[in-house]
Amino acid sequence: MRASDTEVLTPGSAAQAVEAFGDGRGITVFAGGTILMPEIAAGRYPRGGRTLMLDRAGLDQLDQLGGDGTVAIGAMVPLSKLAGSRIEPLAAAAREVGDLEIRAQATIGGNLCAPPAAESPRGDLQAALLAMGARVRSAGKAGERTESVEDFLARSEDETRLVLAIEVDKPRRASYLSLRRPHAHSYAAMTVACAQNDGNGGVRVAAGGVAPRAKRLHGVERALAEGASGEDAAARALDEVDPQDDALASAWYRRNVLPTLITRALEQLQGG
Repeated sequence: MRASDTEVLTPGSAAQAVEAFGDGRGITVFAGGTILMPEIAAGRYPRGGRTLMLDRAGLDQLDQLGGDGTVAIGAMVPLSKLAGSRIEPLAAAAREVGDLEIRAQATIGGNLCAPPAAESPRGDLQAALLAMGARVRSAGKAGERTESVEDFLARSEDETRLVLAIEVDKPRRASYLSLRRPHAHSYAAMTVACAQNDGNGGVRVAAGGVAPRAKRLHGVERALAEGASGEDAAARALDEVDPQDDALASAWYRRNVLPTLITRALEQLQGG
């Protein structure tokens, strides 16, 4: 990418970032850069258009993390800060992303919005956010809105949004497991997150690496609510996932391992 290929916008506040983003057409958001830098190196960065360059040093409104029962997380909060928090299962998911350098640069907003790649799934935090029932505040066409993370991930690919903040309720119990290649700083082949908000509430279960974006596994949740064992409930996941072959794992392998990963995550949840 050459400087002449794109117009670079450098907002000095969250309000300026929203104004510069507009309806999102023809604009690429550059925050931590952990996803875009490899794209630039490979010559796949979009040419022309505009680049919205977000710098944590000048956008402290988007770099805040706070709250007790309900936690507000700015879109620019780095994964290293999440990894050191007690916001489970999100903290566990953040601790397993890449390495120290990647976690220091990558942001929760960028990870949530990470587009699926041909060579591997992305968005290692998506399953944890789905299990927690997170809400996403974003800006774009028709202004700002807050919606469930499930609705946010299900939006049309043509609808571009600028994430401003994510809100989560700390669950009473939570668990997180991932399937990764040993000694590799790559994306997880699969992730599973479970959360239960109170003693009488149902268990929420979500998985990543089983579809283009992470999915909440409603069939598994219903089976658990009906009294099924963790193993029997986990088997229901195969009815609602569509894993693909990629550089990290085959679809066949994912389908065979997923029920075991879910069963173990449910056992971990009960033990917590």
